[in-house]
Amino acid sequence: MSEQSKSRPKVPEGKVRFHRTKQMDVNEKGFVGYQTIWEPFQREVEYKTPKRP
Repeated sequence: MSEQSKSRPKVPEGKVRFHRTKQMDVNEKGFVGYQTIWEPFQREVEYKTPKRP
């Protein structure tokens, strides 16, 4: 069997509605990982107490 080289093709950054994925650098063992960056799903609004009747 042939040995795999420690270089992998560069993958473009993936973008979808709520997250992005980026290819990480090769480590000393030849492993290439992917980083997932999540975007917030909802906004947080400061709580205000309701008016009293």
